[in-house]
Amino acid sequence: MHLPKRVVVQMSIFIVGTLVAVSIMAFHYMGLPNYLFGIGHYRVTLELPEAAGLYANGNVTYRGTEVGRVESIDLTNSGVQATLSLRSGMDIPADLDAEVHSQSAVGEQFVALRPRSANGPVLKNGDTIPLSRTTVPPDINSLLEATNRGIAAIPHDNLKTVIDEGYTAVGGLGPELSRLVAGTTNLAIDARKQLDALTTLADQSQPVLDSQTNTADSIQAWAANLATVTADLKDQDPAVSNLLAKGPQAADETRALFDRLQPSLPILLSNLVSLDQVGIAYRPNLEQLLVLLPQGISILQGTGTANRNTKQAYSGGYLSFNLNLNLPPACTTGYLPPQQQRVQSDVDYPPRPGNMFCRVPQDSPLNVRGARNIPCETKPGKRAPTAAMCESDENYVPLNDGYMWKGDANATYSGQPVPLQPVGSTAPPVPSAPPPVAFAEYDPATGAYIGPDGKPYVQADLAQNANEHRTWQDLLLPPKG
Repeated sequence: MHLPKRVVVQMSIFIVGTLVAVSIMAFHYMGLPNYLFGIGHYRVTLELPEAAGLYANGNVTYRGTEVGRVESIDLTNSGVQATLSLRSGMDIPADLDAEVHSQSAVGEQFVALRPRSANGPVLKNGDTIPLSRTTVPPDINSLLEATNRGIAAIPHDNLKTVIDEGYTAVGGLGPELSRLVAGTTNLAIDARKQLDALTTLADQSQPVLDSQTNTADSIQAWAANLATVTADLKDQDPAVSNLLAKGPQAADETRALFDRLQPSLPILLSNLVSLDQVGIAYRPNLEQLLVLLPQGISILQGTGTANRNTKQAYSGGYLSFNLNLNLPPACTTGYLPPQQQRVQSDVDYPPRPGNMFCRVPQDSPLNVRGARNIPCETKPGKRAPTAAMCESDENYVPLNDGYMWKGDANATYSGQPVPLQPVGSTAPPVPSAPPPVAFAEYDPATGAYIGPDGKPYVQADLAQNANEHRTWQDLLLPPKG
């Protein structure tokens, strides 16, 4: 039979289109190479406790993307075994969980593969996902039956009462509830942003909870003591009420007191801090003083024993004071020269010109309780006039024996250099001084007198025939020339 050329062309186009359509349907939609020869897919076995509505040709997803289908479902001695056909070229981590979910309300089940980590080996042909890594949804019939039982167990009258009371409680509170929900949402969002910190807090809270458990006895004792205190407060309710009633007035008076003390109180507290620091530094001395104080009081009490049962019993201790004037004489070494000393009648208080003290040997009888003999707290056995010298390796060096004046110790005004003894060297020998006299005679006619060193001196401007102005303060100054 001879067909026209037009018919042959039409039939050829139809046959080619049919073959293309059949090929697309067979290779793409039906997946015949996979079903017939397993080309482009690999098989993974999935162990399930039950089928849970899963069927052959069900979808298999990974991170929400379809990666294969359920090839078959078979029963085993311990449950159900499903064979998954997964597309090649899709790397799925072997460390994963397989979950059976319902895709729609009519029960279209599928398998969702959820990886635990993106690292490690991937699934390959012949692998098995164990039963411990799989979950199935609950039976919908059992769920509906439990829901019906729960609803039937609720008393209808009580439920109506709950609904009515709930309406009374939240009726008209729409805006407030909306703000509450919005605030809760914001709180959840912020908690999500601080998830690492919250996780760390939860992980590290165990030591705190353990400490609470370990101190359970102490907490119980504290609760018991608190109950005792609250019981006492209940018994003393009138006194507590009176305290609360008059407390504001007392607080106002206290505040007014602090307002009045505001100019001077900070200075007082600052001085107390300095006094506290001094007390800490001299704590051993204070302790020794407290130890010796009772003994000193007993000695003072013993001084009145001689007057006991006598007419002088109420006039103090029977003491004999042997006045020995100018013995030992006053120390003048280390102070300003007489020409630069202030007049005794001045009442102002200018700044102190440097650190001046009696610069004589420490074993000298002059001014035995002077600054040169102050014990060093940090170095027992050492004595020095200043804290800086106490803390350093410098030793005290006297100017002379103290029986004749020698410039101020700091060269403040006179410019006289102060001899500093090097560390480790010995001080030069101090010449012996003549014995002091008990008193000195003074001739007002000539101005002659005997000095503390036993030598005669003449103060001519103090004589009766002197024309210069004379005051009693001039007697305190050394002779001129």
